[in-house]
Amino acid sequence: MVKIKLTRMGKRGQPFYRVIVVESSKSRDGAYIESLGYYNPMKKPFEVKIDDERALYWLEHGAQPTETVRSLLSKNGIMKAYHEKRFVKG
Repeated sequence: MVKIKLTRMGKRGQPFYRVIVVESSKSRDGAYIESLGYYNPMKKPFEVKIDDERALYWLEHGAQPTETVRSLLSKNGIMKAYHEKRFVKG
């Protein structure tokens, strides 16, 4: 199964995260298929940049986002676009 999850980057005390597509059996910081963007919780307000088209592509092809990533996708309107596209088609 393919998942969309966060991988931690940055030095101690200053984390930022990449939003990645990875095989579910791989470790958190292991090899990944594709990087979709990043999330920086240290900035106020927090900073999120995700490639909408690629995220929609992976969601349509069965990738399951983790809870945190689902929240970030919702805040960017990607989950809404995915559900509208999914239910309008079928």
